[in-house]
Amino acid sequence: MIELFIKRKILSLIISVMIVLLGLLALFQLPITQFPDIVPPSVTVTAKYTGANAEVSANAVALPLERAINGVPGMTYMSTVTSNDGLTLIQVFFEVGTDPDLAAVNVQNRVTTILDELPEEVIRAGVTTEKEVNSMLMYLNITSTDKTQDEQFIFNFTDINILQELKRIDGVGRAEIMGQKEYSMRVWLDPQKMLSYNISANEVITSLQKQNISAAPGKVGEGSGQLDNQLQYVIKYGGKFFEPKQYEEVPLRANSDGTILRLKDISNIEFGAMSYGMVSKTDGKPSASIMLKQRPGSNASEVIASVKEKMAELKISSFPPGMDYNIAYDVSRFLDASIDEVLKTLIEAFILVAFVVFIFLQDWRSTLIPVLAVPVALIGSFAFMSMMGFSINLLTLFALVLSIGIVVDNAIVVVEAVHVKISEEHMAPLPATISAMKEITGAVIAITIVMAAVFIPVAFLSGPVGVFYRQFSLTMAISIVISGINALTLTPALCAIMLKPHDPNKKKTSLLDRFFVRFNAWFDNITSKYIRVLSKFADRSSMTIGLLVLFCFLTWGTSKFLPSGFIPSEDQGMVYVNVTTPQGATVERTEKVLDEVTRIAKQIDGVDNVTTLAGYSIVTEIAGASYGMGMINLKDWKDRNISVNEFITMLTQKTKGIADAQIEVFAPPTVPGFGNTSGFELRLLDKSGGTINNTDAVTKNFIKELNASPEIQNSFTSFDATFPQYLIHIDYDLAAKKGISVDNAMSTLQTMLGSFYATNFIRFSQMYKVMVQASPQFRKNPESILDMYLKNDAGEMVPFSTFIKLERVYGPEVLTRYNMYMSAMINGEPADGYSSGEAIAAVEKIAAEKLPSRFELEWSGMTREEILSGNQTIYIFALCILFVYLLLAAQYESLLLPFPVLLSLPVGVFGSYLALLAVGLDNNIYAQVALVMLIGLLAKNAILIVEFAIAQNKLGQGITEAAIEGARLRFRPILMTSFAFISGLIPLCIASGAGAIGNRSIGTAAAGGMLIGTVFGLVIIPGLYILFAKIEKAWNK
Repeated sequence: MIELFIKRKILSLIISVMIVLLGLLALFQLPITQFPDIVPPSVTVTAKYTGANAEVSANAVALPLERAINGVPGMTYMSTVTSNDGLTLIQVFFEVGTDPDLAAVNVQNRVTTILDELPEEVIRAGVTTEKEVNSMLMYLNITSTDKTQDEQFIFNFTDINILQELKRIDGVGRAEIMGQKEYSMRVWLDPQKMLSYNISANEVITSLQKQNISAAPGKVGEGSGQLDNQLQYVIKYGGKFFEPKQYEEVPLRANSDGTILRLKDISNIEFGAMSYGMVSKTDGKPSASIMLKQRPGSNASEVIASVKEKMAELKISSFPPGMDYNIAYDVSRFLDASIDEVLKTLIEAFILVAFVVFIFLQDWRSTLIPVLAVPVALIGSFAFMSMMGFSINLLTLFALVLSIGIVVDNAIVVVEAVHVKISEEHMAPLPATISAMKEITGAVIAITIVMAAVFIPVAFLSGPVGVFYRQFSLTMAISIVISGINALTLTPALCAIMLKPHDPNKKKTSLLDRFFVRFNAWFDNITSKYIRVLSKFADRSSMTIGLLVLFCFLTWGTSKFLPSGFIPSEDQGMVYVNVTTPQGATVERTEKVLDEVTRIAKQIDGVDNVTTLAGYSIVTEIAGASYGMGMINLKDWKDRNISVNEFITMLTQKTKGIADAQIEVFAPPTVPGFGNTSGFELRLLDKSGGTINNTDAVTKNFIKELNASPEIQNSFTSFDATFPQYLIHIDYDLAAKKGISVDNAMSTLQTMLGSFYATNFIRFSQMYKVMVQASPQFRKNPESILDMYLKNDAGEMVPFSTFIKLERVYGPEVLTRYNMYMSAMINGEPADGYSSGEAIAAVEKIAAEKLPSRFELEWSGMTREEILSGNQTIYIFALCILFVYLLLAAQYESLLLPFPVLLSLPVGVFGSYLALLAVGLDNNIYAQVALVMLIGLLAKNAILIVEFAIAQNKLGQGITEAAIEGARLRFRPILMTSFAFISGLIPLCIASGAGAIGNRSIGTAAAGGMLIGTVFGLVIIPGLYILFAKIEKAWNK
């Protein structure tokens, strides 16, 4: 079979060309993302109860909704936030792999069942259910240098002209403008005039609703089959009013003296904004910020390119003079930069590998053969990645970089064997190739199968971590299988074509030749020393077992010192700022603090632009006047000499001086979609059913304990029950005597203080709302409530002061609930020099010691996955090793001979751990991926020795001689493949710029393990083989 491929050379070439072509076709269709889709899908349910506070929203809106949604198929957990703006936001998270559309439909169906239990006002405003697209794509800021264009104008211009265009771009999952500055007709009531004209708020609303209508009067002149008319006319009514002037003239009532009371007599009417609760700025100038999220399965880089193209086109065609836009955040920047880094590494690794191979093989022709195998395997992998629905992401690219070393491997084994036949047995290239292939086909197949087998069990892992490993390991497995096919088809064919017969009379005079002669003499010297060491120690079992036990002990020791981590935080060139001003502060106050933060940040070198939004919290994603967020975009990696972490430390120092505001500066989450901050995220659940104040006290105490512990820094919570509030006490008996219903009193207050959505109208082909509310000067302080009037059943105006009293109380600004319990969300990060694993352990320890009973911890976001995945890794390794054992046992037809291969692995693991410790990296997901790969690589070295030793033994040599001979024969190819692999990792180990930590983790772990594993493995493997071969021999007697 193999001879067929050697003799039919064109067939072999065509096979490889086909693989490459298929790969190229797939390459252009694969989506490009930063990470595989590992973010669990989530569905968000939003409801608005205008004028309600956080507690009312929680009880009247959140509770019934949660009860209905709880237990939807595939749900993992849900978290709810209600705020004093009357907003309720429920996020339901599902298992990875759940169809987001199906999840949204299931939640929607559950919500529909209880809609009638919700307050009337909530149903009118609408309860929306939408699948949340977690991957942030980009932030765009629209700003203007023209002073006449204020934030409201910019917002609405963007809403009408830009947003609609962006939503149509393929791959944009969600586009929204931060803030709520859309136009609205504001009816500002004057309570004193209303008193003198004897008219109530409810009457104003009723007359607006009755007179601002769209009507359909019909047609005249239709014969309807009874008359013979020649003409018919459509009758039109002007429709809803859309100019302030038209609203001013709305009659409220006709008085007995024939005068008409109009809306303008008791109010001011302006075409204003829907809400004044948020202020958006870019570099201190008013702006509209558009947030774009990516649709699953789309190609991030392509979507961003189309958005940029569309924005450039819009700027020319429809922007008014003075208006401009900038990009505050763009995933593709980090993505492209990290992918560029990896591609650069690919090329460097390729060159280094070729160099090492050249030194060992010592002629250009032989070097070219293994080097040609690389592009075939790498490009061919894309075709299979496309079939499996993978994307081009950091993990699949790492897999390709690492597989360069392995792919070359198989080809080297073949070329080396042919080389030996040509130079030592002086055969012609064709028979030499055929003869060599007969000897090593078994070993090549074994290596390929074992290497692929290591990666296959990993693909069965569940959860986000499973997806991570799966994409990495299957990409690896594919390229290894392709390289195996190559080694049996293309490589032997090329050997037969390209290698020259051995010429013993050739003069070796050139510089290169002299170098090679010296190199070979040096290498032969090392080989003979190696054999001397082996002859001394190999058959001393005590020595072998002692070394093995020592390495197992060392591995265990280093693993105790090595901090564990999950996905390391990379420098993404972007920083978030979260600002909390004192309880009860207004948006204007928060805006001032953010302006100051902007000013300080702009002075630091390396800052590109600063976007701020007052009135919105980035951590809980909810609006509130005393919250503010900022996004600081740093310049490109090449153009700045400050890392994100240094910048965070610097900004934190400089903003310490800002009075009356708590400011947190942190990096964005490593994997977009897992939480909104880097570091850990947990919920403190109150299952005791106690008061909010009790939860507040326990939370604050817990955070104090957390920050006091050395492993944790910057932990904070958004839970705070000390916002100043007023409680209304109604004297029900007095109200009844005055002829007042509580319902009427509260709805009047809701209109006057909280604003009421009376009706709507259409302008600029958008629909806007008409909001009725008391003028700001009549609701300046709590006492102004007492000066307001309402109409009783007899039509008299009664002041509120006659039947209500106000009491000053404290309550929360936002309430967070988790899985139907009241909870506080706590964020924090590991202190410098500690890993996330250590921080998690510290938090759990403090919780166990300090929390009162019926208070529990639940981890959420990324941290939850880290804890869930923690114990999976052990199973993976066990599984991989079991697979390798089973395959080898089948191949060697022996249950004992696979052990020399398996027992040589702890040496490599020790090497990895040692290297990571030395460089100061933690044992994160990348390092673990590298370990899985090491199992395969080190097993391969061992297989080569054992395979040859078994062959020599069958030829009649003694066990010890066979082992030593096998080691001698494979010494050169093993060192060559190992050094080729290690040299391919050098660029990864010294990576800098975007994605550097991931590159370094994977490179250091693999290189360290490979180096120590190979050097000591060469001594231990023959010893182990002798030990087990003797045991087997004794057994079989």
